[in-house]
Amino acid sequence: MAATPETPAAAPAAAARRKTGRHRGEGQWAVGHHTPLNGNEQFKKDDDGLNVRTRIETIYSKTGFDSIDPNDLRGRMRWWGLYTQRKPGIDGGKTAILEPEELDDKYFMLRVRIDGGRLTTEQLRVIGEISEEFARGTADLTDRQNVQYHWIRIEDVPEIWRRLEAVGLSTTEACGDTPRVILGSPVAGIAQDEIIDGTPAIEEIYRRIVGNKDFSNLPRKFKSAVSGSPLLDVAHEINDIAFVGVNHPEHGPGFDVWVGGGLSTNPKLGVRLGTWVSLDEVPDVYEGVISIFRDYGYRRLRTRARLKFLVADWGAAKFRQVLEDEYLKRKLTDGPAPEQPSGQWRDHVGVHQQKDGKFYVGFAPRVGRVDGATLTKIADIAEQHGSGRLRTTAEQKMIVLDIEADRVDSVVAALEALDLRVKPSPFRRGTMACTGIEFCKLAIVETKGRGASLIDELERRLPDFAEPLTININGCPNACARIQVADIGLKGQLVLDDEGNQVEGYQVHLGGALGLEAGFGRKVRGLKVTSAGLPDYVERVVTRFSEQREDGERFAAWVSRAKDEDLS
Repeated sequence: MAATPETPAAAPAAAARRKTGRHRGEGQWAVGHHTPLNGNEQFKKDDDGLNVRTRIETIYSKTGFDSIDPNDLRGRMRWWGLYTQRKPGIDGGKTAILEPEELDDKYFMLRVRIDGGRLTTEQLRVIGEISEEFARGTADLTDRQNVQYHWIRIEDVPEIWRRLEAVGLSTTEACGDTPRVILGSPVAGIAQDEIIDGTPAIEEIYRRIVGNKDFSNLPRKFKSAVSGSPLLDVAHEINDIAFVGVNHPEHGPGFDVWVGGGLSTNPKLGVRLGTWVSLDEVPDVYEGVISIFRDYGYRRLRTRARLKFLVADWGAAKFRQVLEDEYLKRKLTDGPAPEQPSGQWRDHVGVHQQKDGKFYVGFAPRVGRVDGATLTKIADIAEQHGSGRLRTTAEQKMIVLDIEADRVDSVVAALEALDLRVKPSPFRRGTMACTGIEFCKLAIVETKGRGASLIDELERRLPDFAEPLTININGCPNACARIQVADIGLKGQLVLDDEGNQVEGYQVHLGGALGLEAGFGRKVRGLKVTSAGLPDYVERVVTRFSEQREDGERFAAWVSRAKDEDLS
């Protein structure tokens, strides 16, 4: 029977029509709205962000920080991976009060994009050397498979670019309203259980899109992922576009397409377009989707400028139709959804055999925090044991590939000697943290150090706990550390302690998850935890989970049925 206006099938479509009607004049180029509607759109119209490189190399690196045009400093320089970092000593209570120039230090964060997480030992050694020489040793692993430096001087940027590019690395469009790094399975091409290797698609997307001025002025950032791993290891649900490995009953291995995911202050999970695309089709579909975002994306308000808002208003069916009719000029093949993830962890930590008989070894730093000297030593360990390849993961971890069986124990011992755990506790393995107030101008609280100390405390207090558990710590509401989809998500904010003093603390989200049962965490009314009280709180809730869980029950499932008092 056809759907009527009162049926559930028709209701979303009617709501989408109402929303679309309300939001006319959103600055969409495709409907003729080319006049910039905010300062960001104006500076992008005035000059493409990619053009700022010439000014950095020929002017700013010679005349210094104070000579940088403000629209370059806080805008276009992001197109080359550069953000000003937070001036030391400014507490979280000032984050939303001070003007940008009051928060800016005269140093930069510089992000090195590592598409697909793929590195050679030569590249890693150069990353480490740059860290030691130009970044005061900093070099954090991110949950986007990148490496981030801090304390970068504008005078040193051209030389850093020269060294990175000499070994095939780049900071091009690592930040800004651009196509960001393309996530990929860190074990693409080597895993025994791989459905399909997405590496050729990542390489072709990079060749076509990155640095291409046809795609360098997007409404906001554009995040993407390609993985053929049955572990679902690239957080596909929270990317603007993701290609997930599936087997089609007629066409064989290919990819299921997801669009419209993203977190921040208005989180949305991606939706399936219901299509199957072959490996060769992936770059065309990527180009079609990013073109829809460029042309139809909302540019009036920055808070509504992500692709997820357009997808929510249009719905998957209309989005697919526009993609097929206006951009691809052909119909896509219907296809199946991914199967349930094949493992409880998606980070590839541990010792695993490759399909060629060799082994890869995945290890866990503390909350992604490493340094240049450590990265150089990791490159040395890999080379000494016959490997020239490494990978970063979307979980702030790293992997050494291609280890012969008789060398595995030596590699593990060498990594463990650097405090890089191959067999980490669930707390070391599952805790992730964003940059935090140490360097980030948006942050309200400290994160990296808090995460590291929390790991130590939980390992001491709960040495026998062995269940998978993710603890994600974010310094502000923007969810760079994915707080809404963690077992325990901690959003930094200022809270009152028992004496009524304003101190650093966290709003708690519980029971979030990724995977085919993906969902956002539950917030218990009034539940906020001070930084000092965080170990006590996590110990308490984890202990209750251990006492109350049913056989085989995961933390998120327990949270969904637990009483508020058991979560407080």
